[in-house]
Amino acid sequence: MTVAVKLNDVVDAVEAAMDETSQYVDRETGEIVPISSEEREAAEEDEPLSDYPDWQHDSILKAREVMKEPARFCELPTQFDVHEYKIMEDFCFSLADSAEGKELLQLVKGQGAFGRFKSAIHSLGIENEWNDFKRDELERLAIAWLEGNEIAYTR
Repeated sequence: MTVAVKLNDVVDAVEAAMDETSQYVDRETGEIVPISSEEREAAEEDEPLSDYPDWQHDSILKAREVMKEPARFCELPTQFDVHEYKIMEDFCFSLADSAEGKELLQLVKGQGAFGRFKSAIHSLGIENEWNDFKRDELERLAIAWLEGNEIAYTR
């Protein structure tokens, strides 16, 4: 029996995506399962759990489960699938009619764009607007991903 995944959990996981950790949706439980590269390697090599600290045992066992049942677990989009620069640019265009939008569009060009952008939204006092915009974009991405993978979700 499959259960619906909580959309907010998926959005949170996509937002928190990191290089060393892959996150999966368990189609049967709706659980988000994070697996570090170390845990994945331990599972692939079938290394004894005793080689790892107790706190890592459950994650290694879960990694083994993910590998043995790939149809049950679906990997969430990674940070490379998110394209934060495009989201940042779209935010600037959403403000394009304002002085802030025009200023931000200039700042997001070239090396160091992320740092300049974060600094600018802080000084302009529009961090909340940015956070809301980014969250909405990540939610759209998550919904498209869930629907594309035929995974039921609840809001």
